[in-house]
Amino acid sequence: MRDPGLVRDGAVLVRDGNIIAVGPRRRVTRLSEAPGAKKLDLGGRVVLPGLVDSHTHLVFSASRAAEYEQRIAGSTYEEIARKGGGILSTVRALRRAKPQALKTRVLAALRQFSAHGTTTLEAKSGYGLDIKSELATLRLLNELHQEQPLDIHRTFLGAHAVPPEFHGRADAYVDFLVAKLIPRVALNGLAEFCDVYCDRGAFTVAQARRVLMAGRAFGLVPRLHAEQLARTGATRLAIELDAASADHLEKINPADIRALAASDVVATLLPGCCFHLGIPQYAPARKLLDAGAAVALATDYNPGTSPILSLPMVMSLACTQMRMSPAEAIAASTINPAYSLRRQMHIGSIEVGKFADLAIFDVEDYREIPYYVGVNHCVMTFKRGEVIYSREGT
Repeated sequence: MRDPGLVRDGAVLVRDGNIIAVGPRRRVTRLSEAPGAKKLDLGGRVVLPGLVDSHTHLVFSASRAAEYEQRIAGSTYEEIARKGGGILSTVRALRRAKPQALKTRVLAALRQFSAHGTTTLEAKSGYGLDIKSELATLRLLNELHQEQPLDIHRTFLGAHAVPPEFHGRADAYVDFLVAKLIPRVALNGLAEFCDVYCDRGAFTVAQARRVLMAGRAFGLVPRLHAEQLARTGATRLAIELDAASADHLEKINPADIRALAASDVVATLLPGCCFHLGIPQYAPARKLLDAGAAVALATDYNPGTSPILSLPMVMSLACTQMRMSPAEAIAASTINPAYSLRRQMHIGSIEVGKFADLAIFDVEDYREIPYYVGVNHCVMTFKRGEVIYSREGT
């Protein structure tokens, strides 16, 4: 992860949306396919693989700006949730939302993702928490995957919170997920992954195991929200179930770090959440990297704890707050999240045979991408060889 594989004065040759050659410009331009190709001179700008955001809660109908103000005044995330805010306030809003208005909002967010260099993302359900709303969310994500250029990989997160109609009956809600919702989701091909919010005040390890094993029985690959608010043992569950990813990890201990490093589970870190909530304890990225764990970064885009659409901003936080190097942050925003989505053979790096997903940044040095905190230097984004975003005048 410390070697970005930098090619100076490089070129990429693309045919039918795929990379067919990459390397020094002098070599690539001498290839037999090169003379007939349309040429685009990027003027020495930095070209990265299209960014891969492997943890988002893309579909919601309204912000939670009022809660943001309450937290600034001293209320904790858990106190706000106990008073009817938090996830359940978003659930109430989404259940009332008009489908077209919801779709319009999500499309606007997707355009912002592409403007910051993201070409592939994961998106979860979890703000419906009933059959109608969860299926509608996943169908909307599938529809958007087909209708706009970004690839959207869908995750069923029915176990995000216990809905009001099951208040005080978390085990009964798990029964409902296992018997009713997971089969409907899987048999209709609406999701690739199954996730659980396993933490203090959410679902227990035992409940998470039931949900994830039920999902796995129907072909849904496990993912897991783990050790964000407390050390619960969720990381060990992710390893036990060979999950694609264990996400958050602010509260993991040294034994968990060693176990993750010895596994194939990607440690997906979400520093935007700590930043937005004002939490000083970030995930121990440096310890995970030094132990040999596969580390990814993601925005955790959601209305309550991380309304961030910019992976370059997340890279900046990873460098300044978690002591990752710029090269490590870039790998954690490209090839490693691609691996967690089981798409590493198609995206995540600029290699022959992969999709021509590229993000162009108007900087002279790749280290300047996280260095300029909160500044978007992405000027052009390609998805499978087609321009999907271009800043005016570039």
